[in-house]
Amino acid sequence: MAHRGVHFALTKEQESRLLSVFGDDDAVLESVEQIEAAWDKPFLYETDAAWDAIHRCFCDGKLLYTGGTYPLNHLVCGGRQLIAGDDVGYTVTYVSPEQVLEIAKAAADVSKEVLAVRYKKIKQRGYDGQLGPEDFEYAWENFQGLAEFFTVAAKAHRAVVSTVDC
Repeated sequence: MAHRGVHFALTKEQESRLLSVFGDDDAVLESVEQIEAAWDKPFLYETDAAWDAIHRCFCDGKLLYTGGTYPLNHLVCGGRQLIAGDDVGYTVTYVSPEQVLEIAKAAADVSKEVLAVRYKKIKQRGYDGQLGPEDFEYAWENFQGLAEFFTVAAKAHRAVVSTVDC
């Protein structure tokens, strides 16, 4: 089963703290824990396990940080990777306020039909979910919420960090 994904729109202070500790995985994780503890509901979005399908929809069906085309490939795990170690079991990805604005604009133009075409590129092998109509609807519902979240973050001129517990 896919692990949970959460997006946080950062205050300037949170962003500064997080970027100041980049390069120290333990300090990044501690900073993220502080962001999570604040749990600023208007500025967070939980994609639950749907993060995997959403990410793959915009990364050519694959679970790669570098696949797909910008800006939509930065919705979940694209962007600046703040955790270096493969054994950490946690992904922390940062996108700047400028990128958030570009992502929000691009996501607003994605229709259900467009997402369905992209979803069909996902291969079952390596995918933790069970591909099919129910999984697609789950991904679509979460994508819509994520697109709205990016719009809110863009209007507030906030950077976004996405976290996935691997």
